[in-house]
Amino acid sequence: MTDPSTNGPLAGLIVADFSRVLAGPYATMLLGDLGATVIKVERPGPGDDTRSWGPPFTDSGHSTYFESVNRNKRSLALDIADPAEMRIAVNLANRADIMIENFKPGSLARYGLDYPAISQSNPGIVYCSISGFGSGPGKDMPGYDLLVQAMGGLMSITGTSEPVKAGVAVVDVLTGLHATVAILAALRHREQSGEGQLLEVSLLSVLLSSLVNQASGFVGAGYVPGQMGNAHPSISPYEVYETADRPLVIAVGNDGQFAHLATALGLARLIEDPDFATNPMRVAHRDQLSTLLNAALARQGADHWQRDLTAVGVPCGPINDIRQAFALATDLGLAPIVEIGQDASRQVANPVSYSRTPAGYRLPPPAIGEGNKVLIEEFDLA
Repeated sequence: MTDPSTNGPLAGLIVADFSRVLAGPYATMLLGDLGATVIKVERPGPGDDTRSWGPPFTDSGHSTYFESVNRNKRSLALDIADPAEMRIAVNLANRADIMIENFKPGSLARYGLDYPAISQSNPGIVYCSISGFGSGPGKDMPGYDLLVQAMGGLMSITGTSEPVKAGVAVVDVLTGLHATVAILAALRHREQSGEGQLLEVSLLSVLLSSLVNQASGFVGAGYVPGQMGNAHPSISPYEVYETADRPLVIAVGNDGQFAHLATALGLARLIEDPDFATNPMRVAHRDQLSTLLNAALARQGADHWQRDLTAVGVPCGPINDIRQAFALATDLGLAPIVEIGQDASRQVANPVSYSRTPAGYRLPPPAIGEGNKVLIEEFDLA
């Protein structure tokens, strides 16, 4: 367990977190890991939607979904439709350095919690609005990750026969990361100028940016990709292959690696074969190459090939389940799990190692409204 007294590089900053579900809470958790004081504003009663999303639940009955993105926060339960509690929410926003929200674009104006209203009384605030499809014509479109994966093109290139979503809400996570980067950049600008600003982050824009080479193929060359399963549109061999006992991923990124692979598999003749000598030719003859590789790999199991191929510099590995993935990270000394608080809430560790300002794990995910009395007094919000 990390020392709870760890301050972190963002210590002293106050984050008013009016977000819920995943993208916003992921961003505010990262800010909390780095020392910011994060006050999570939730509806009284049910709180954040993800508090009821399960199974699975922890032994104490908490949603593991909620717990995945809500450590290092204090909960303030407010009904912002109530005038007295709305005033508390506005006072919090006016005290904050950062505000994050993912309400329907424009809907917070009726409560005096929109950027124009808050920035008048708190001009230095960094105000981050997260939406599904932006604040323009798409403002009324619901911003659920699955919808954006579908409408943003990701599902059209995932799977083999039918469209398939990613196994996690990856667009929400990427949006939270982009929001965090934007907030840190805006804080730097504020240090230099004294000015806050409005940041708008949409899931659709983040997804299009995150499609990287696939999006660039369309924008730069007019190419519209389709489903390729586990194959790569521009590299071969770079997919899943069969061995004597279980699948093995091989990810060859250059001609030198291919030469090592071919030699190790007893296929050295392919190195000079014009159909396979260069990556563009291997891509053009992908199916023929896969047939040859699968036949050679069938002589031994995945563990054998991972050991032998890794030894000669060929990137490869088996397809692990999540239990095996955590075991691998542990074996590699990456310490992927941390325990927080007296109840030893188990959490996935922050993935970045800092030599001077490490992430801190001060608070387990909060109960709904557990900080109401203390927070209202501490920050003089009434």
